[in-house]
Amino acid sequence: MRLELVRRPEQSRRMAMLSPLLAIALTLVSGAILFAALGHDPVRALGVYFIEPLTTSWSVQELLVKATPLVMIAVGLAICYLSNNWNIGAEGQFTFGAIAGSGVALSLNSWDSGLLLPLMLVAGILGGMAWAAIPAFLKTRFNTNEILTSLMLVYVAQLLLDWLVRGPWRDPGGYNFPESEVFSDAATMPLLIAGSRLHIGAVFAVLAVVVAAIMLGATLKGFEIRVLGQAPKAGSFAGFSRTRLTVFAFLLSGGLAGLAGISEVSGTIGQLRPTISPGYGFAAIIVAFLGRLNPIGILVAGLLLALSYLGGEAAQVSLGISDKITKVFQGMLLIYVLACDTFILYRPRLVRANPTGEAAHGRA
Repeated sequence: MRLELVRRPEQSRRMAMLSPLLAIALTLVSGAILFAALGHDPVRALGVYFIEPLTTSWSVQELLVKATPLVMIAVGLAICYLSNNWNIGAEGQFTFGAIAGSGVALSLNSWDSGLLLPLMLVAGILGGMAWAAIPAFLKTRFNTNEILTSLMLVYVAQLLLDWLVRGPWRDPGGYNFPESEVFSDAATMPLLIAGSRLHIGAVFAVLAVVVAAIMLGATLKGFEIRVLGQAPKAGSFAGFSRTRLTVFAFLLSGGLAGLAGISEVSGTIGQLRPTISPGYGFAAIIVAFLGRLNPIGILVAGLLLALSYLGGEAAQVSLGISDKITKVFQGMLLIYVLACDTFILYRPRLVRANPTGEAAHGRA
């Protein structure tokens, strides 16, 4: 006896909309069981994780700070996934964008000009695009699997960052810590709220959502993305180029990831360090799918995933639980999202072997 998945002839639009909510509910139930297994009151623990971070203005501002890179990266990833290009390396593009933009800041750190920050942002975008162009080129030229190439480049970018802050870019006055010089005021993102860490990058994230929503819903390029992503042969008959779309999707995705990287370094951290991301590039994959690859949905999902980071910190302080609980919750959420989506597309079927050796099918 074995279990098979049979593709459904039609998908339920209602279940497709309810799927993220069901995944969230299953994650909460699993989280309650996990907290109980660790010896904590599940209701109180879930309150600490999901409610406590929303009770002060400071924590709400931090929620927006953490949601900013998630939303920017996820919007680009959604474009890629809708076009059937599987960019898994946004973390590397985020890192290389931060490196490129920081290179401008460090080389011109004494230049007190209003042009410095725009140059950094452009460099960050171009850096992310350059890093994303590698798997795009390998796929279009050699038909290489973009999942593997984009993922492997993450570690190359992270090791490059580590080498730079421990070597040529290390601050000579930094007491031998592996970090660059602190950026000048001209190289720092303006704050939206004085005294907080909420910077103008949050505006960039909202603009990315708006532009992507308009492009996907009201432009020929959006139509091209959807057609080639869902029916490549139909797209070819319509005159759309699969190669050009692959390059476009990767460059757009990488550019937004690079913008998120330099915005995070310039706006939140203020210098380069060996670790500049808690895994935003990977968490953004969950954001993209939880938001149903829709820019507006991504904005909401980004806030939810940002809450998981704050909740992990709150659980560490109030409950004495390792901050790795954040990745546990994010992993459970991704598993449940993918599982729900799988059952929307397929129905399970049990296959039993009868005495004659022929397979007998039963519906599960």
